[in-house]
Amino acid sequence: MNYRHAFHAGNFADVMKHLALVAILLHLRKKDAPFAVIDTHAGRGLYDLSGEQAARTGEAAGGIGRLMVPAVMQSALPEALHRYLAIVEGASARFYPGSPIIATMMLRPQDRLVAIEKHADEAAALKSSLAAFRNKALHSETADGYVRLTALLPPRERRGLVLIDPPFEDADEFAAQARAVAAALKKFATGIYLLWFPVKSAAEANEFAGEVLTAGAKKALRIDLDIGAAERVAGEKERLSGSGLIVINPPYGFADDMRAALQYVAPLLSDKARFEVRWIAGEE
Repeated sequence: MNYRHAFHAGNFADVMKHLALVAILLHLRKKDAPFAVIDTHAGRGLYDLSGEQAARTGEAAGGIGRLMVPAVMQSALPEALHRYLAIVEGASARFYPGSPIIATMMLRPQDRLVAIEKHADEAAALKSSLAAFRNKALHSETADGYVRLTALLPPRERRGLVLIDPPFEDADEFAAQARAVAAALKKFATGIYLLWFPVKSAAEANEFAGEVLTAGAKKALRIDLDIGAAERVAGEKERLSGSGLIVINPPYGFADDMRAALQYVAPLLSDKARFEVRWIAGEE
């Protein structure tokens, strides 16, 4: 499959992934010590939901669109969900912020972001998107995130988050992601890793989880969200309905944060939605 982000920005998978990103960064902010965020597949930063690619799929309407409504925005929300929606609202109704922009909005003066994107056009757009934040410690580069990652580890801050969110353009993407994690853990075993993957086959997703554990993850949480089989439109390709995250070395309390947020979010995304948050290695 090709998960090029412009077509899917703001969909249900982004909602879960970016909720997790915000929740982790809220935990990292609890200590004064600086942290780094390394985003290996950063994309373009901002996505125009009125653009041709987003309009072609309309996935944002069934994702973030179901949350950005007065009844939700005026509710008493879990902290991570409240912060996430506030960041999205700040980007305006037309644009959806990708992971590097969301991370940037969460950085303090002492924190740092490294955003990597290998597609030249996307990397140029990313650089432009980040240019607005002149008061933040930001660095973007055009490179293969898998190749660059180990050279950036361990970060000088000795604490932080690595986000690996590939577009799944290549047939061996699961294996490439697992290899990258294995190499990264050898250099930064105490880091927090947030791994996203599509769930089109339960067997494939389970095999990937096993490869992550084999790579050396001693403490890992898996989060799955399925919104149920979408109705097919004649001539349209089957749409993704399942999304997964593996979080290595999650902060204390993160699992409960995600359960609370998804308990609120899942029914809004679909009346068929179900989610699961479970430890696959170690425990809190």
